[in-house]
Amino acid sequence: MRLIVRLLVSAVALAVAAALVDGISVGPGTDLERTLTLLGVAVIFGLVNAIVGPILRLLTFPLVILTLGLFLMVVNALLLLLTEWIADQFDLAFQVDGFWSAVLGALIVSVVSFLINVVLPDRYER
Repeated sequence: MRLIVRLLVSAVALAVAAALVDGISVGPGTDLERTLTLLGVAVIFGLVNAIVGPILRLLTFPLVILTLGLFLMVVNALLLLLTEWIADQFDLAFQVDGFWSAVLGALIVSVVSFLINVVLPDRYER
């Protein structure tokens, strides 16, 4: 149950980022196709954050310390760009146009995910 909730939270956060940032889009199609695309991208995003994220954070640890944590936004943007590249390999219509769109999108995804996790009851986290 916890995995499904996290997948849905990521999909909603990505949808909000796509709605708010001009440089992030979920391709054309019906609402069902766009929803399935968002779920697919959420799976990829979760895997990228679980596998590549810790390695990248470890390698950039000195820069994170030097910038008092602000470099984590760059790391999250790079992870979002990697997610977009992998989604493109699977022919998912998810597009991130440039680094600054990825930075803003990563910020929105982080904030929306945090807010949704605050609102959700704790029973889904067990």
